[in-house]
Amino acid sequence: MSESTEVRQGPLKGLRVLEFAGIGPGPHCAMLLADMGAEVLRIEREGGNGWPNPVVDRGRKTLTLDIRSEAGRARCIELAQTADVLIEGFRPGVMEKLGLGPDELLQCNPKLIYGRMTGWGQTGPLARAAGHDINYIALTGALAAIRGESGTAIPPLNLVGDFGGGSLYLAVGILAALWERERSGQGQVIDAAIVDGVSSLMTFFAGLLPGGRINMRRERNPLAGAAPNYRCYRCADGREIAIGPLELQFWRELLERIDAPEALWAGFDEPSKWPEQAKLLERLFITRTQAEWCALLEGSDACFAPVLELAGAAQHPHMRQRGVYQELDGVLQAAPAPRFSRTPGKARRTLRCSPDEGWD
Repeated sequence: MSESTEVRQGPLKGLRVLEFAGIGPGPHCAMLLADMGAEVLRIEREGGNGWPNPVVDRGRKTLTLDIRSEAGRARCIELAQTADVLIEGFRPGVMEKLGLGPDELLQCNPKLIYGRMTGWGQTGPLARAAGHDINYIALTGALAAIRGESGTAIPPLNLVGDFGGGSLYLAVGILAALWERERSGQGQVIDAAIVDGVSSLMTFFAGLLPGGRINMRRERNPLAGAAPNYRCYRCADGREIAIGPLELQFWRELLERIDAPEALWAGFDEPSKWPEQAKLLERLFITRTQAEWCALLEGSDACFAPVLELAGAAQHPHMRQRGVYQELDGVLQAAPAPRFSRTPGKARRTLRCSPDEGWD
C-alpha cells in the first residue's frame, strides 16, 4: 500500500491542519498532530524553510506556493476554507499583510482554529523584534537558573523554549480550542508565545520560592546540580552517570549500594556540606566504568541512569523494549508520543504534491 493511499490512524484522524512552513516550534507542533493522525498539508516557499529536517518534517503533504502572489494567496484561502486548524509562525502582522490573517480566514471559515506561534507573542514592546530560543528563555527567568560551574548561564539546547514552552503549548491550545468548538461551533485565534509557555513551565519553581523550599541560585539549588545527590559524575571510562535520589530513603539506598564513606551519611539537607560530599562521590564514581555502575545501580531505587548520547539512547534495553525509537527511511527518530490504547499514532513520510492537489 502506498503512503498516499494508506489508511490513517490515530486519535486525530480526520482533522485537517494547514501549516505555513516555519522553523522550530511550529513544524514540531505539526509533527505531533500528524503523528496522532491529523492530515497536515504544509505550504512552503520555493527552496523550503532553510532548515530541512526529515524527522520533524515527517507526516505531511507539502505544497510549494508563492503566497505573495495573487494565485498563491487564492489557493491558501481555498485550502483554509476546509481546514480545521491553521499553524503559522511569522512575525506579527506578516499574515495580515498577505491577506491571510485571522480576520480574513475566519470570515471564510468561522470554525477555523488559527494557531499563531511566536517567541515574544502577538502584543507587547518586543512583539515585532527578531529573537531565538535563548532570548525568549532569558526573559522568563529560566535561563538564569541554568548555569555551569563557571557561573555563566547555559542554553539547554532548544528544549525549554522552542519545544517545551512553544510547540507543546501550541498543541495544547489547539486541542483545547477544538474541544471548545464542539460546543460553540466557532473557531478562534491562539496566541502561543514562547515567553508565555516558559513562564508557565516555571510555575513549579515560582510556587516553591515563597516558602523557602528552593533557592534559584545555582550553588544553593538542589535541582540545578549543586546538591551531591542530584548531579552527574564521571566514571573510569570517561563516561558519565546521573543520580537523583532527592528523597532520604532513596539517598540511603544509593549510599548502601555504593558502600559510601561515613561522611556521606550525615548532612543530607545541609548545603554547606554539599561541596565536600560531591568531591567524595566524584572520587568514588571515578573508580568504576559506566557499565559497572549500571550493573550495580540500574533498576534500583537509587534514582540512577547512565548519561547516553542520542544514538546510544536508542540502543538501551529499556528504550528498545518500549520501541521509543524507530527508523524511517534510514533515519533514526523517536516514535509518536504519547501512546494511545485504541488509536495509536504512526510516523509517516513527507509527500510532495502539485499546487492543484490538497487534502487526501
